[in-house]
Amino acid sequence: MRTESYLFGGVAMFFLITGVGYGLWSGPEPAGTAALAVAFVMSALVSFFFDQTYRRRGSRPEDRKDAEVIERAGPLDFFPARSAYPPVVGAGAALAALGIVFGLWLFLIGFGVLGAGVGGMVFQYARRGE
Repeated sequence: MRTESYLFGGVAMFFLITGVGYGLWSGPEPAGTAALAVAFVMSALVSFFFDQTYRRRGSRPEDRKDAEVIERAGPLDFFPARSAYPPVVGAGAALAALGIVFGLWLFLIGFGVLGAGVGGMVFQYARRGE
């Protein structure tokens, strides 16, 4: 994870330098500066996540040059066979997007369906380990 952290840190620095330069050069046009600022924040967040994961779990076999393939053998994680919640999330996102066009009432319905789908996906297997 250390390599990924450095990679996204470099991307974040690129967006920071580019955003500051664009903000100084473009004058009163704020849209590009805002987009570059959001890109900086998002890439810095990914870099922070990878760095924290590296600090908690240490290095992986992929991080070492002398590692063998067998070191990563075994089960990776739990992957459910099927779930009803991804179509609910898709329907909620579609309704929310249509609500932007047709009115607040449809957006609120779509947002509610989207929230129910995301909540269902998050907590579907919450008690699996008990």
